[in-house]
Amino acid sequence: MQYLKRYGLLLLSTIMIFSCTNIKKGEAKQEEKPNVIIIFPDQYRQFSLGFWSQGDNAKYIHGKPDPVNTPALDKLANDGVVFSRAMSNFPLCSPYRGMLLSGQYPTKNGLTANCRKDREVGIKVDGKAIANVFTQGGYETAYFGKCHWQKTVPMFDEKGTYHGTTEAPGGHYINRYDTYVPPGGPRLGYKYFFQTLRDTHKDPLCYSNDPKAIEGFKEGELYQPKRFSAEFESEALLNYLDNTHGQRDMDKPFFVTWSLNPPHNPWDEESTDMKFFPQYTNQGNIEIDDLLLRGNADKEVGEYAPYYFANVSAVDYYIGLVLDKLEKMGVADNTIIVFSSDHGEMLGSHGHKGKPYPESEAFNIPFILKWGKELNHRVEDLILSVPDVMPTLLALVGLEDIIPATVQGTNFASIIKDPESNITQRPNAVLYFDYNQRGLYLGDYTFVVKTSNGVDFKEAFYYDNVKDPYQLHKIKGDQMNLELVEEWKKILVKQLIAIEDKWAIQKICEGYLEY
Repeated sequence: MQYLKRYGLLLLSTIMIFSCTNIKKGEAKQEEKPNVIIIFPDQYRQFSLGFWSQGDNAKYIHGKPDPVNTPALDKLANDGVVFSRAMSNFPLCSPYRGMLLSGQYPTKNGLTANCRKDREVGIKVDGKAIANVFTQGGYETAYFGKCHWQKTVPMFDEKGTYHGTTEAPGGHYINRYDTYVPPGGPRLGYKYFFQTLRDTHKDPLCYSNDPKAIEGFKEGELYQPKRFSAEFESEALLNYLDNTHGQRDMDKPFFVTWSLNPPHNPWDEESTDMKFFPQYTNQGNIEIDDLLLRGNADKEVGEYAPYYFANVSAVDYYIGLVLDKLEKMGVADNTIIVFSSDHGEMLGSHGHKGKPYPESEAFNIPFILKWGKELNHRVEDLILSVPDVMPTLLALVGLEDIIPATVQGTNFASIIKDPESNITQRPNAVLYFDYNQRGLYLGDYTFVVKTSNGVDFKEAFYYDNVKDPYQLHKIKGDQMNLELVEEWKKILVKQLIAIEDKWAIQKICEGYLEY
């Protein structure tokens, strides 16, 4: 009898311990933070998503979408929140990265132009970049791909090895635009680092703090894989997710950023994954009229369209491998996946190639956010600026309390979780920047003020984006609705002052703009 009592107490204790253990595990699982991965190819325009050609989705954008094949991103879009009005406020490589990584606008973060060897431009390191904060919040952090935020300096030897000094054997540049980002503060809180640079997509330069990923080359030693950069980067990222050789702490959630270089120029056979090229030809013949569908496209200027679209499909394929891996690992539902781009590509529109321009082809960027069952699919018309991304993601994962005070972007987590939420006010106008212009995107209109010499007022104009979706007609001079323009000028000045922009500090275009 005594034995039965002891046995009963032991069994009860075991059940209670097991139950408590399960409760604790359940609680821990409930409190588990989501992983985050931001993926942004370079120069990928909003209109180059196959999603916009599905059903009646084209009604959400201005003008016809491109005839592209992007099955992986289409699936992501159909499972996530798709932003129709995400804007790259300064549509250029370095300024975008500065805004994304700091949550600040260009004058504050230091990236007011593309980094280049003849410019004193580089991001201001203050320990409060997005990966710094995710690290503080208990995340493993990793960066893959193009950086282009570091001041370009000649600190390499002739073989491309970094020496950290301009004295011999240093004194050589590795690239005119981009450069190696050394360990420490310049890496902005990213622990695992796998950097590729140079626009030659099939011959990138690579540096990493993981020798096993680059055939034993050490930190600061140049490695040239002679492979298509998106393929090479995706392989390293897949290995990181699999933790093939202890690249990350599996007990922590991960925050990963992947910046692919394609479909950035050059657009030719030497820099294109040609497996994806034939689909944009008619039995090998290029029919440019079948590719450039937008009513503002100069088809002679945009003759490189099949190469651009082939690289669009290529990055879609390699991104798809990573998205599939998240599914196979069983972590996709607990991972916030962001797809975007640093800026668009004119592709012959208005007779231009490249960027930066205030027209939709360059200024409007793709932005998809998927988070398992936490968010239902919808097309969202929130006007989203690049500095908004950092505070919004931090809030979504529960790190709202440690968003740095230096951040100038707005936290839109409440609207993303509930489009009917009025906790955060939706913006009616967001800022546009380039070297000699400032302006506003107001949804139905785009308003631009231009200088003649970087100081004095030259002209102002606006587009009616509803009546003129291809922005073929600049409205200026006596054609302007002066009542609207006067209101926009006040909004522009107020916003420039609020973010301490160079124009407000130096009173650029004073007289036309009333600071």
